[in-house]
Amino acid sequence: MIDTKKYKLLSQIDSPEDLKKFPLKDLPKVCEELRCFIIESASKNPGHFGASLGVVELTVAMHYAYNTPEDQIIWDVGHQAYGHKILTGRRDVFHTNRTYKGISGFPNPKESIYDSFGVGHSSTSISAALGMAVAAKIKGEKHQTIAVIGDGALSGGMAFEGLNNMAATNSNMLIILNDNKIAIDESTGALKEYLTDIATSKTYNRVKDDVWNFLGRINRLGANVQGFTQKIDNAIKSIIMRNSNLFESLNIRYFGPVDGHDVVLLSKLLDDIKDIPGPKLLHIITKKGKGFKEAEQNQTKWHAAPGKFDVLTGKLLDQNKDTNKPQKYQDVFGDAIVELAKTNDKIVAITPAMLSGSSLLKMQKEFPDRCFDVGIAEQHAVTFAAGLAIRGLKPFCNIYSTFVQRAYDQIVHDVALQNLPVIMCLDRAGLVGNDGATHHGAFDISFLRCIPNLTIAAPRNEFQLRNLMFTAQLDKNNFPFVIRYPRGESTQPPSKPEFKELEIGKGECVIKGENIAIVSIGTPGNTAIKVANDLKNDNIRISVYDMIFAKPLDLDLLFEIFNSHQHIITIEDNSLIGGFGSEIAEIITDHKIDIELTRLGIPDKFIEHGCQAELIRDCGYDYTYLLSSVKKICKLFINC
Repeated sequence: MIDTKKYKLLSQIDSPEDLKKFPLKDLPKVCEELRCFIIESASKNPGHFGASLGVVELTVAMHYAYNTPEDQIIWDVGHQAYGHKILTGRRDVFHTNRTYKGISGFPNPKESIYDSFGVGHSSTSISAALGMAVAAKIKGEKHQTIAVIGDGALSGGMAFEGLNNMAATNSNMLIILNDNKIAIDESTGALKEYLTDIATSKTYNRVKDDVWNFLGRINRLGANVQGFTQKIDNAIKSIIMRNSNLFESLNIRYFGPVDGHDVVLLSKLLDDIKDIPGPKLLHIITKKGKGFKEAEQNQTKWHAAPGKFDVLTGKLLDQNKDTNKPQKYQDVFGDAIVELAKTNDKIVAITPAMLSGSSLLKMQKEFPDRCFDVGIAEQHAVTFAAGLAIRGLKPFCNIYSTFVQRAYDQIVHDVALQNLPVIMCLDRAGLVGNDGATHHGAFDISFLRCIPNLTIAAPRNEFQLRNLMFTAQLDKNNFPFVIRYPRGESTQPPSKPEFKELEIGKGECVIKGENIAIVSIGTPGNTAIKVANDLKNDNIRISVYDMIFAKPLDLDLLFEIFNSHQHIITIEDNSLIGGFGSEIAEIITDHKIDIELTRLGIPDKFIEHGCQAELIRDCGYDYTYLLSSVKKICKLFINC
């Protein structure tokens, strides 16, 4: 339970209605306590951190000014919604955030009526909010619709599509643009510079403030004066800042920029503008990580708390400083691409706003002209890579598996159809853990293997990852190449063995046994190897085959397995529907092969949040389940 002495005001807030009972002058204290509560909670149960600290004042102001949940707030991405969750009845269970069977780290309508729309991927808020606002208009409802989007997410193409359509519908909704100049890494692109121009123009802001003060607060004036105020504001922007009419040109009323950490000002301003009809945009300036020194100074590192930490000093606790521990797979990728780029000047790297997450910072430092952060724009990233490839370069396009879903059409039409040598590196394939259903990379084998011209591979360990990257960039392999690898640590302490070319479409027999064969793709093969080795103690000898390539499959090896075993178990960290096991089943059916098949992988449901080991166990492809399955099957065979 909450400490009522430490959190004197926050302890009284079980809903936004409780928040409204406080006078306006108490809101700064509410913000202070809310920020402290988030910091204290994250110090014990790490999660997304900096973004929620940056919108504390905005969160309080919105719930104070609006009548939620009837008025609907749609958060973009959603990792900034911790304060929102705490104020809307989840304060006392917030310690379960992102844990197994606990509350979600993202807004989830199944969890609370205050979560108006489920989110997890960026740039969706404007489109969703517009749909909700239009629905309200059709149904004759009078509630407010508010989309909260960051400057990073605004760079996504879908956000621009929403802006364009929003103006055309003339719907009554508000976009709050939370401008902090950073997504995970620093925001990139012309939009960032445009917003910076608005925020830093001293002349414009001084004159604008004088006009606002002279004419009084907007909502307290008549409609004629409101229109007059808007015309003056637009004229100021046109005269002083020639490029400041982006939103007005789309018929979206622009207000701002204003201090996003002044909760009293925000509360009054939101109350002032909420009844102005039509599409509106409020531009606020905030600081990611506000109120926690370490998060303010190193915003990328503290986007998510990097571990448990001391609240007073910011020092990370229980950090294993063993430099001999295995690297994360993303770091293996980051080191390998730099090594390869030093010997192959055709190699370039592309990422949609995930420089640090994809471990491309080294590449950016070593080869700044050959490493491109294109912003949160997966579709653009893939077609941009295709443009590079058609002119003779070897682009490594690194996108998280869950995000590459957003660029499916571009993979099909711009890469595969033209058979261009784009190397798609899908990080965080499989179950990622605490981020939950929106972030698991559960479907990529299923939705990619039906596309002609693609080669699809999944390394069992870091050595295969390096070798697949080396193989993909060879000049003779002039076709699209997909390499998927998981979140988490690799198998061995850091090393940089010599690169080795792998034969395309060739698997390997790792352990030779009898009757039962485990056929794997990717890192679940390590579980299969452990099971097979441990079963030797019980005089049970089974085979383990690592296919390495989901496409093309090693049919020679596969028929060898069919001819020498009575039962096959496939194991994968992908959806069972359409995945690697389905591929094996198709071949068995097509060739009328008489063999028993058991498929293990991710079942046909969205997997919620928890640590990876818990989720893999629930999905039934962990060590214990595989061991039990083999033993049960083995009872069928005398010589097993």
